[in-house]
Amino acid sequence: MANAFRLDLQRTAAAPMPRNDKPGVGMTSVRKIGSAMAMSGAFLPSLARAATFDVDHATALYLAALGPAARARSDAYFDGHVWLNAVSALMTVLVSWLILRSGVLVRLRDAMRRRGWRPWVVMLAVAVVFLACLMVLELPWSIIIDFFRERRFGLMNQSFGGWLGDQAIAALLTLIVGGAGLTVINAVMRAFPRRWWLVGAGVVGAMVAVISLLTPVFVMPLFNTYSELPAGPLRTRIVAMAGANHIPADHIQVFDASRQSDRISANVSGIGPTVRISLTDNLVKRTSVAEAAAVVGHEMGHYVLHHVWRAIVAMTILTGLELWLLARLGPAAIVLGGRRHGLRGLDDPAALPVLIGGLSLLSLLFLPLSNTVTRVAESQADSFGLETAREPDGFALAAMKLSTYRKIAPPPLEEALFYDHPSGQTRVHKAMQWKKDHVPGATEVVPPPLPDPIGH
Repeated sequence: MANAFRLDLQRTAAAPMPRNDKPGVGMTSVRKIGSAMAMSGAFLPSLARAATFDVDHATALYLAALGPAARARSDAYFDGHVWLNAVSALMTVLVSWLILRSGVLVRLRDAMRRRGWRPWVVMLAVAVVFLACLMVLELPWSIIIDFFRERRFGLMNQSFGGWLGDQAIAALLTLIVGGAGLTVINAVMRAFPRRWWLVGAGVVGAMVAVISLLTPVFVMPLFNTYSELPAGPLRTRIVAMAGANHIPADHIQVFDASRQSDRISANVSGIGPTVRISLTDNLVKRTSVAEAAAVVGHEMGHYVLHHVWRAIVAMTILTGLELWLLARLGPAAIVLGGRRHGLRGLDDPAALPVLIGGLSLLSLLFLPLSNTVTRVAESQADSFGLETAREPDGFALAAMKLSTYRKIAPPPLEEALFYDHPSGQTRVHKAMQWKKDHVPGATEVVPPPLPDPIGH
């Protein structure tokens, strides 16, 4: 899961002097402790000695690092993001209807059939035209929510021209992969008219597996520049963790994600010979080794626990359910309104707006289910990362930096419905519980205030 633990990071401020809650310890001793920590490269924030480690209180100390204004802004960003996802799905339905109503697909279908083109060529041409129209008509909406809104919340580093260039590359890939995929699905619909939804789900699963194999090598370098992570403490740490978990470490790469945003992330991507460990330059430059190791340990969890394959299976099943519903509802939609626009059935190439619009609505309906599947995998990877990196404070501080673009402490129902990752509060609490259970003489950490991504 290439984006499974994305974390936004600004360089932390200098750590405060270690807090002393124990009577009889003078400032000289405290300074010696602080000096020893600095010399050994230990974790930066201050420590508070406690007779018993209180998990809830240790969690609260981390949550307090997020100021009221920053917390209100991150809540607003995430709440808006949830609603905008729903609006975007409805936007796809509206634009698909407009394309259908225009009749452009029907005219293209009829013109190519009159000229004797093969059915798969007709389907491919109609698919490419439909996808191109869809992307062009949705572009103004995308500019608003994906560029200007991201910039407003301090999450965008690109110029408009740079962002638009990336969108053009993504659009070209969509036309190629999406056009081919829809052509194959249409062939399946014609070859298996009663069970096309079942075979189609298998085709989708196979396509996702192939894309997972090819993306790290051929797709991601189109958007960013990759180079080998230089030798040093972080690479040594990653190699050790990879070796302990039988993960290929021939390719440990860093890429220039800072050209797009300040978010930190890492991933263990690819299948078989394409496996590689990739870190953003934000992660390398703006985190301690402890934080980076915690993030990479989490990503290793996805690889070792076979979450990519499980995700493909889950996606195949969910897609099968959506296609099954569409196979029953789609023909009725065509009877009610599609035939007046020249459609002859759900397998008609010109019926793509019905197919895509229906899948958009069904995907929105099943979003809580897909979120739960992903969130469970992320929670498992969190546990694996804690065991592998053994950096509970590094993990907690990294999790807190999600707060710049994700509500840190949502109500339980909201987290269950709308979160595809555990919330920051859930993750910090898990880290503190792990610390209490595995670190002898565990001490509380008082982290410095989180920096504001937009400088307010």
